[in-house]
Amino acid sequence: MSDTTKPAALITGGGRGMGEAIARELSAQGYQLALMSPSESCEKLAAELGGVASRGVAEKAEDLKAIFDLTMKTYGRIDAVVNLSGHPPKGDLLDISDENWTLGSDMMILSLVRMARLVTPVMLKQGKGAFVNITTFAAYEPTLVFPVSCTYRAAAGAFTKLYSDRYAADNIRMNCILPGYIDSLNHKPETAEKVPMKRIGHVEEIAKTAAFLLSDGAGYITGQNIRVDGGVTRHV
Repeated sequence: MSDTTKPAALITGGGRGMGEAIARELSAQGYQLALMSPSESCEKLAAELGGVASRGVAEKAEDLKAIFDLTMKTYGRIDAVVNLSGHPPKGDLLDISDENWTLGSDMMILSLVRMARLVTPVMLKQGKGAFVNITTFAAYEPTLVFPVSCTYRAAAGAFTKLYSDRYAADNIRMNCILPGYIDSLNHKPETAEKVPMKRIGHVEEIAKTAAFLLSDGAGYITGQNIRVDGGVTRHV
């Protein structure tokens, strides 16, 4: 049974990896959870943490609407949103098809816009709210290894700034986390040598950063791209 006095968090990609770690951290901090992921992992995690879940993917508007509706039906409020999508298609720059560029746009840009359209009226009524978008350290130092991701993750940062400008006075905040090499993936041992800290990051470190950015302690932080990458990016 939901508790209308407790904050509620909606997390897409909330079944494994960084999404799972964020869900566990927010649960420990007293949030009621609504999780979405493509597989049953979100359902298993929600059951463990006393939340609710709906299977879906960020690139489908109907899936976003389903998890939004479930969250509102269950909790009657949404205080925090974490937007986390899967990895878009890769390929040589000009060999990537129009369909895969469109898929990348749906996954990483339209998913943010669609979720904001759904949740913003709720947060306006509540008088506050916060979003965290998980992107990538390569958003502003693009690599040819991930052309679609780099292009649209950079655009996600631009949308985040535009949204924060529009709704900051309404006490609704939006920030991005730009993870570096994180142990949600199996990295080659030599990858850590690229990082000034000489190690791979932990999903728990991303989770604690997300929880902070969603908290009142970050109440004066909005429209920012926070790099959590062990110093791997050169951007100052």
